[in-house]
Amino acid sequence: MKMNNSHGSFNQRDCSDIVLQSCSRENYSVMELEMHMVLPQLLRLAWIAGTLPILIASIPIPKLNFLHTILLGFARRGKIMHSSSQKFTLPQRFFLHFYIVASIWTTFLLVTTWCYAYTMVPPVRESSAYSTITSYLIGGSALGTGSTTMLQRHAVWQAVFLLLLMEAQVLRRLFETIYVFKYSPSARMHVLGYLTGMFFYLAAPLSLCADCALDVFYFLVNLVTKFIVIGKDHMPAVEVELWQVVNPLFRLGWRHWIGATVFFWGWIHQQRCHKILGSLRNSRQAEEYAIPHGDWFEIVSSPHYLSEMFCSCYWMVQSNHMVTSCFCAGKFVICSSGNT
Repeated sequence: MKMNNSHGSFNQRDCSDIVLQSCSRENYSVMELEMHMVLPQLLRLAWIAGTLPILIASIPIPKLNFLHTILLGFARRGKIMHSSSQKFTLPQRFFLHFYIVASIWTTFLLVTTWCYAYTMVPPVRESSAYSTITSYLIGGSALGTGSTTMLQRHAVWQAVFLLLLMEAQVLRRLFETIYVFKYSPSARMHVLGYLTGMFFYLAAPLSLCADCALDVFYFLVNLVTKFIVIGKDHMPAVEVELWQVVNPLFRLGWRHWIGATVFFWGWIHQQRCHKILGSLRNSRQAEEYAIPHGDWFEIVSSPHYLSEMFCSCYWMVQSNHMVTSCFCAGKFVICSSGNT
C-alpha cells in the first residue's frame, strides 16, 4: 500500500514536472518571439522618426517654412553651405567614414547571414515559399520543417540577396569617395548631417536582415562558444559546395530579379554621374563651379539623387507589408534625396 502511494505521488510529481517544463518551454517560445519582434519594431520607429520631419517639411504651408529651413541647414554641405556658417561643421571629406563603416558592417552581416542560411536553413523552392507566404497572409498556418518554417527560410535567403545588393552599393561608394571625388578643402557639412549619415549606413543593412538577425546572432554565439569549448582541432569539417551556396538565391522568384534589375540600372547610372562630377574637379579650379553634362545630366539637374531613388525602390518592391523596415529605409532615402 505504501509502495502504491509512493508510486502514485511519484507519478503526480512527474506529471507536475512535465507540465512545468511544458509551460516553461511555451513561455520561452513566447519570449523568443517577442525578442524577434523588438528589433524590426525599433528599426521601423527609427526610420519613421527620420522620415516624418522630412515629409512634414515638404508640405507647402507657410507655417512649416521654419522646419524646412532647419532641415535644409542640417542637410547643406559643400558649395551650398554658407562660408559664414562654420559652427558645428566637419570637413566634407569625412564622407569616407560612412562608407568605411558601411563596408565593414555590411560585409559582416552578409557573411554571417549567408553562413547561417547555408548551414541551418534548407534551400527554399519558389512555389512552396510563395504558397506558404500566401497562406500566411490570408491567415493560414505556415508549414514547418523542424524549427524553421518555409516563410522563415524565404526571409533568410531574401536577406542574403538584399545584403549582396547593399554590399555592391557601399563598396562602389567607398571606391568613389577615395578615387573619384575630389573634395574641396573648404567644403563642410553639418555635424547632424554627419550623424544622420552614420545612422543610415548602420541601420540600413541591419534593416535588410532584421527578420532573421536574432537567429543569426544566436548561430554566431553558439559557433564561437563551440570553438572556445572544444577547440579548433575538434571542430567538425564543413564541406562547402559552391552551387548549393548560390542556388537558393535563384529560387527566390521573379519579383526579386526584376527589382535587382531596377537596382543595377540606377547603380550604373549613378556611377556614371559620379564619374562626371568627379571629372569636373580635375578640369576646373577648386572653387569654380561648372555645369556637368552627359548621361542623365541632360535630363534632370540631380541625376545622382534620382539614381539613388531607383536603387532604393527595390527595398519597397521586395516588401510584403507596407510598414516593413526595408520599406521605411527606402522611403527615408527617397525623401532625403528629394529634399537635398
